[in-house]
Amino acid sequence: MSRWASARRGVSTWRLGALWCALLLPCLAAASPPLPSEPMSTEVLPSAAEPHWVWVNDVAFFHMPDGRATLVDGDTGKMLGMLSTGYGFNGLVIPRKGNIIYSPESYYSRGTRGVPTDIVALYDAHRLAPEGEIPIPAKRAAVMPMRSAAALTDDGRFLLIYNFTPAQSVTVVDVRARRFVGEISTPGCALVYPTGRRSFFSICADGALLEVRVDDAGRATKLKRTAELFDPERDPLAEEGIRSGNEWWFTSFHGWVYPLEHTPQGMRLGRRWSLFIPAERAQHWRAGGLQYVALDRRTGRLYVIVHQGNLATHKDPGKEVWVYDLGKRQRVQRIRLRQQAGSILVTQDDDPILFTCFLGSPALQVYDARSGRYLRTVASIAETPTIMVPP
Repeated sequence: MSRWASARRGVSTWRLGALWCALLLPCLAAASPPLPSEPMSTEVLPSAAEPHWVWVNDVAFFHMPDGRATLVDGDTGKMLGMLSTGYGFNGLVIPRKGNIIYSPESYYSRGTRGVPTDIVALYDAHRLAPEGEIPIPAKRAAVMPMRSAAALTDDGRFLLIYNFTPAQSVTVVDVRARRFVGEISTPGCALVYPTGRRSFFSICADGALLEVRVDDAGRATKLKRTAELFDPERDPLAEEGIRSGNEWWFTSFHGWVYPLEHTPQGMRLGRRWSLFIPAERAQHWRAGGLQYVALDRRTGRLYVIVHQGNLATHKDPGKEVWVYDLGKRQRVQRIRLRQQAGSILVTQDDDPILFTCFLGSPALQVYDARSGRYLRTVASIAETPTIMVPP
């Protein structure tokens, strides 16, 4: 048989097979029952959050319109829920009481460009579903995420949101009435640190603090600058502070702790003390990260991420967490981490755990906060995790 005849026969066989498939497939399809539809369901979180839950905020650095926040159970390592939070996301604001989560968010009419819109999104804390939104001026600071970019007054009435256009100010939102009520100019002073029922302070570039008090309408009734409390040239103060009651603790680029107390007469600076002894300073140990200090309020222990580097490394992650007794003002423990961390959070319960994460890794690490013992890793919980918030 010639090659041409053999090829022709192969073509005829292929056509016959195709014909049989065309005739047979409709019969098989008609004989197969349709697949059952999947039922839609909604999970509801318990009425009270567990002490070892944590919100991990994700700025989605490589596709910034898609910010998100993920709720994780530190005991089981399971993801409990997620919120979509818009462009240049900083972090959720969780009230002490109530069933609503507040999230300052930004959007553009064309996705990555166009007319900007800023809102405070309201989410049901149990269903994680949108409950509404409050329009605010489109000037929310789109900066590297930090805890003090937004905060609630102690009475839970007003949400304060830091603006940077580059003019500095604070947006005031009445969350009870669910409306924007005004803006407080804070020239030369940044961020919001609550100090009382209706008061807060901002840190100023000249080393002073701007103390602010608001009334029932959300208007500023007090704007007072303190004297210089730190030298921004010789020992710059990092913006990352941690609070317990009337006291705030800040650390400087050179590793000094600045205790600030809110008194009826205003903010008062206590005696500063050092995180590092002279030998450690000679080895260039420094504190640093995005959320690099945490506090166990029950024991008065301060947790600090440390690394070795020069003065400009105050945002660098570290592979150790040093623990300090605030009463004795000295280090009492070193926790060596399995993975470098830029953010930490300690839960406030009888058996606290230490969460750690880093912008450059999608994993969340969990440790026993008292012993420092490694417990587990929660993999792929966020793309670029930044700051953490307890629910």
